[in-house]
Amino acid sequence: MSINNAMLAGVSSLIANSSAMAIVSDNISNVNTTAFKRNRADFTRLVNPQSKNATYNAGGVSASTRQLVRNQGNLNTTGNVTDLAISGQGFFAVTTEAAAGSAVNNVAFTRVGSFAANDDGNFVNQAGYFLQGWRVDPTGNTTTSPSDLSLLETVNISSISVTATPSTTAMINGNLKSTTPVSTAVSGGTYNAATNNMASGAVTPDANWSFQIYDSLGGLRTFNVAMLKSATANQWITEIYASPASSVTTGAPLVNGQIATGTLVFTPSGRLDTAATTPALLAGFNLGAAAGGAPPAGTAKWAASTGLAAQTFTLDLGQISGEGGVSQFDSTTAIPSTTHDATLFGDDRGVEITKDGFISAIFNNGVTKKIFKLPVATFVNPDGLLADRGGVYRPTSDSGQFSLKDPGLGGAGVIASSSLESSSVDLAQEFSSMIIIQRAYSASSKIITTADDMLDEVLERERRVVVRGEEHGRARNA
Repeated sequence: MSINNAMLAGVSSLIANSSAMAIVSDNISNVNTTAFKRNRADFTRLVNPQSKNATYNAGGVSASTRQLVRNQGNLNTTGNVTDLAISGQGFFAVTTEAAAGSAVNNVAFTRVGSFAANDDGNFVNQAGYFLQGWRVDPTGNTTTSPSDLSLLETVNISSISVTATPSTTAMINGNLKSTTPVSTAVSGGTYNAATNNMASGAVTPDANWSFQIYDSLGGLRTFNVAMLKSATANQWITEIYASPASSVTTGAPLVNGQIATGTLVFTPSGRLDTAATTPALLAGFNLGAAAGGAPPAGTAKWAASTGLAAQTFTLDLGQISGEGGVSQFDSTTAIPSTTHDATLFGDDRGVEITKDGFISAIFNNGVTKKIFKLPVATFVNPDGLLADRGGVYRPTSDSGQFSLKDPGLGGAGVIASSSLESSSVDLAQEFSSMIIIQRAYSASSKIITTADDMLDEVLERERRVVVRGEEHGRARNA
């Protein structure tokens, strides 16, 4: 039966090499497919039990397919910011549905990062899979989990269209002349912050500096810092009030648009003495919402006619930055500059995606706002994943469970924007394999034809023996 075994071994080789050729042809066909991972045929010898005293019993060969998913293709720059690749290990999380939380039932993983926003603003790739990410809350934080898919949402930019940010800090740089004479309103005792003040115009200040902030609707609001030289050295009586006064509503003893009153105090070296200055002048000003009720005593809110949201801002006179601010030297009283940290109303003009996975909306007013963070899913054995249509993979018992990680942490790769991963197929290697497989296939077929010739020879000899026997029998009978 050795000839039979030889033929069967040849047949197994034909089958194994046919499978290997199919793998090579699939690799070559997908040489230009984004993020395609080449496969490889691993040949395994089939062994039949042997005995040194018996005729050799050929076992043949089998071929199994091995996925090389962890092999990374080259990253090619595309110039399109929403084209994404992962430099290193890991996958994007995607679903076939755009609804928030749909990843719970339809999660898949891919390295095909040719994403673009559709007409609904959802990020979807060429195969129709929607990109999933963790939403960034208004404070800039994200709620993440390595395994909780319900925290994922389809990345969408349509709801982020315009923005304006109110001021939280305004800064004044200026100098108060130390030798300024004491105001007659002070020396004569007629000044009173509640009844005969600078905010009303009844008393002329020695210095009156204006600064502006942006409100919750992106509008400019003007405030004044009015100061009178005190009879006490290095001290200035100060009022901070809105202009016009009608833009705010105040609670007694604040009047005429005042939001704070007190005394600015300077050190003998001319710098602001924050310890001795009235705290209300240096702390944050809490302006209540326009729709709120009457402000409590000593506080203020936006006037009902403004329709503004509550706002807190601090006037930096040098107590925050430690540089610049207000000084008191024997030089001209002047205010060289004022600044604030707000931004005007702006339109969305695109997105940017950083290597740590943050997707940010960019506005034409200079604001950049984080809206999503992309997780990178890793597996213990990515080569054990189940390949599915559209370049996605699904977990199996061989791959292990996924773990959603921050890009660049825990073995996860980093995000490369404006890039796509090319196929991991090497044409030179595939052509070499194809030649070897073709030769092996041809040799295997030769095994079968040779064994067939040997069987023909055996059968021919058996036929001749039978014929001679028949002839001999007929001769004897004759």
